[in-house]
Amino acid sequence: MELTMRGMSSQDWPTVRAIYLEGIATGQATFETGAPTWEEWGAAHRTDCRIVALEDDQVVGWAALSPVSDRCAYAGVAEVSVYVAAPARGRGWGQALLGRLIEESERAGVWSLQSGTFPENLLSLALQEACGFRRVGVRRRLGRLNGVWRDVILLERRSDVAGR
Repeated sequence: MELTMRGMSSQDWPTVRAIYLEGIATGQATFETGAPTWEEWGAAHRTDCRIVALEDDQVVGWAALSPVSDRCAYAGVAEVSVYVAAPARGRGWGQALLGRLIEESERAGVWSLQSGTFPENLLSLALQEACGFRRVGVRRRLGRLNGVWRDVILLERRSDVAGR
């Protein structure tokens, strides 16, 4: 099977949302407990740097960037989201998506990517580190998920080309 990637469109939302809900259900991907509408999701994410991965013309994963601030000083800083459908995990799609997202972010002028990852999400941490992210620190008891305080590891990747 061959993986292809393209920009995300509103027609992809039902599958993108389902993949996001799978990630939410693990309890290891996000503090969110439900998926927003397409309009809400779109308002919270950059309009560029939205990618879907397809296997046999079926969406099996997605990646996107969210701005970290609306202040102009942070225009080149974005937060990363990468989600892969359960049946497609462990086959390299996450690394392919993150690699493509990094390339697109640099073309868009993003000089710093960041993510907040639960310490228990070892696969996500390994994926990010394999793609050049470094651990910046641990944010202790950053938020509650289902009544339990959770730590978050802050990771970042600085571009060698954008923002120079």
